[in-house]
Amino acid sequence: MLIAAVDVGSARARAGLFSTDGGLVARASRGFATLPSPGGQAGFDSAEIWCAVAEALAEARHMAGADPARIRALAFDATCSLVVDAPDFAPDVIAWHDHRAVAEAARMDGIPHEVVARAGGSVSPEMQTPKLIWLRRARPETWIGLRGIYDLCDHLAFRATGRPSRSLCAAAAKWPYLPDRGGWAEDLLAMLGIADFPHDEPVLPAGAPIGRLSSQAAAELGLAPDCVVASGLIDAFAGALGAAPGMPALIAGTSNCVMAPDVAVSPALWGPYPGAILPGQAVTEGGQSATGALLDSIRRQYPEAQSHDQILTRIAASPEPGADMHVLPDFKGNRAPFADPMMRGVVHGLSLDRGATALDALYWRAAVGIALGTRQVIAHMGLAPHQIALAGGQARASLLRQLYADATGAEIHWQPQDAVLRGTAIAAAAPMMGGIRAAQARFLREVEVTRPDPHASARRERDWRIFLRMQAQRAEISALSAHG
Repeated sequence: MLIAAVDVGSARARAGLFSTDGGLVARASRGFATLPSPGGQAGFDSAEIWCAVAEALAEARHMAGADPARIRALAFDATCSLVVDAPDFAPDVIAWHDHRAVAEAARMDGIPHEVVARAGGSVSPEMQTPKLIWLRRARPETWIGLRGIYDLCDHLAFRATGRPSRSLCAAAAKWPYLPDRGGWAEDLLAMLGIADFPHDEPVLPAGAPIGRLSSQAAAELGLAPDCVVASGLIDAFAGALGAAPGMPALIAGTSNCVMAPDVAVSPALWGPYPGAILPGQAVTEGGQSATGALLDSIRRQYPEAQSHDQILTRIAASPEPGADMHVLPDFKGNRAPFADPMMRGVVHGLSLDRGATALDALYWRAAVGIALGTRQVIAHMGLAPHQIALAGGQARASLLRQLYADATGAEIHWQPQDAVLRGTAIAAAAPMMGGIRAAQARFLREVEVTRPDPHASARRERDWRIFLRMQAQRAEISALSAHG
């Protein structure tokens, strides 16, 4: 028997097949396009995502030599992108990083409501409530014609089963839903004029069974109709579930998210969200926007095509490239500690050279800035961890694992077999293993530990002082600009 997990990120759908003892048997991926949307923002096509999911599952199954009947369980995780099921709304998925609802998010900030407090007192345009307000205001014909509107992980589960439901993870973290206070914040929805969107589906905790595959979905995905689909998670939350337990988790992918329990409501932090990952536990997120996206943007500037691995291999062989260059990495706003979606990045020491050596230096110093930003987020959360579980695409690079250890001063614990897919597989396996905690225990794997290097840590302390000074200078310049 095998368990299937699907992770839909910002550009690719990845499928993994796991044995019942938690071993990763096969993994495959397929890409999909980011499409232009109104106002220069970003969207996806849900049909293209579904095709990428099907192709990734088919390849993983082929790699494993697995008959469809062997795959008995399935769950999805995804970015918190918003799927709009309505006539003539295309592309029909508003990307998680789309900032069309900046004004709507700012409108919410002054509202004395628990939903706003759990958004750190400054609602991000990446959350679903401001996007709902935007849709109601800017596309009233679409609003009237709504057949459904879902987080992407919930849409995928609905397409797989034909049974509408919402994951508690997505509802608590991105929607006006308070699991410990009766559910939907209908008072806030009414105040904002959006109470009439369809939202009467059952809200299920991660790992709760939704139902079996529909016959159509089974045919499209190449799986058997008796495969059971379980409620999934947002991708970062899946990574936290699949990473080393008992410590804060850093999910370092397109964006960086630090996830930790037992953190109180605080400015610029998202949460706490009761039950978003595990029952009886509330998790809080401190984030950085577009971290991996920044590194990928630099990668695409090279005169010849480069992979991240090629760049990092060269950097590892050279002594601290670009030591006099410094980067504030907030090129698409800052989540924590400043909660400012309009904040922008800064590069000090940039030359006109665009050769590979100069771009290697820019790439590395951007990575250093990202790691220092992670240190700042951890401190803002009131944490001083000796150990951090690392997951996400950046975690695969040993040089970046060492950088995070040196910048934060904590041991980095990395589970090599893809913590994000593993977390989703844990949710998929939960119905047949006696619940999500039992499945998590079954799926535990040994970790690789990276410890801080005292010599490199000294360099990062210098970088940290410069990082803070640059932030102060940026704030001073912004204040001068505002007063024209």
